[in-house]
Amino acid sequence: MRAVLFALSASLAGLLPLAPDAARAVDITGAGSTFAAPIYGAWGAAAKGTLGITLNYQALGSGAGQNQVMARTVDFGASDAPVASAKLSANALLQFPTVIGGVVPIANLPGISPNQLRLTGAVLAGLFNGDIAMWNDRQIAALNPGLALPDIAVAPVHRADGSGTTFVFTSYLSKVSAGWKSNVGAATSISWPSGAGARGNDGVAAVVRNTRGGLGYVEYAFADKNHLTTVELKDAAGAFVAPNLDSFSKAAAAADWTDAHDFAVDMLNTAGAGAWPIVSTTFVLLPTNPKDPARGAAVIKFFDWAFTHGGDIATQLQYVSLPPAVQASVRQAWSHTTGASAAVR
Repeated sequence: MRAVLFALSASLAGLLPLAPDAARAVDITGAGSTFAAPIYGAWGAAAKGTLGITLNYQALGSGAGQNQVMARTVDFGASDAPVASAKLSANALLQFPTVIGGVVPIANLPGISPNQLRLTGAVLAGLFNGDIAMWNDRQIAALNPGLALPDIAVAPVHRADGSGTTFVFTSYLSKVSAGWKSNVGAATSISWPSGAGARGNDGVAAVVRNTRGGLGYVEYAFADKNHLTTVELKDAAGAFVAPNLDSFSKAAAAADWTDAHDFAVDMLNTAGAGAWPIVSTTFVLLPTNPKDPARGAAVIKFFDWAFTHGGDIATQLQYVSLPPAVQASVRQAWSHTTGASAAVR
């Protein structure tokens, strides 16, 4: 009996190093941006064993993410569309960026390979507002000499849910097309002039894939993972640019964070050769007075870990990490939330 008790005690002693992690294990919930879903999922999987924090994230769209965190049904919301300062204050929310990425047009055109088709922002606006109805239109042909454009109708596909990706995409169209800005505008949900709606990146991609002549927009990590046919766009310097980590990084490098209130920096159509024109940061919305301070502190601990250790994961998924100075500013902003002192030591 003594031998059995000794063996059992030894076995339990071997488990003791796991006790601290088990004691501080916590679940955190987030909802919102589909743009950020790939990186948050990957960070969650990588951080779980180290931090003892389990992330349950639902990619419901930025509109839903904003609504849920304002209702305090999740520990944090995620939105690609920045929230106005007055709204943040009224709802006791802190807004901070996490990563930078690109939004890309995708198309389904027979015989056209990824990044073979070239478009300008003005032509892209014309395709989505119905002014350009055929893929062999002279405006597209002029941008693509020698490319065999199919004689088929353009079938635009847009997000049907409240979407930060839509906000970023329509904000870009508003920058490059005066007609789009005055007649349609930019928001997470708009009244689309033409086309069909689908929910989420996966919904838009599925409709485009199943429609000859389909044209949509998704975040690049999703397009890259699912081998979707992307296009080249003309940048602010007048050169055609392919979407990739290098062109996103060039856009991020040109961003001016100095005057960005609540970190809402504008990276659309930035100057400089080789910069992809539809680049944005994605944001987390964190209650400054969380219902459960321990869970609020766990959210900060999770993103602090991501800033410190998640850079390689971001790169693998075609996101650009925040500049170190911006990360430092975010950490300073965290200090104004309840329970923050326990999160980052």
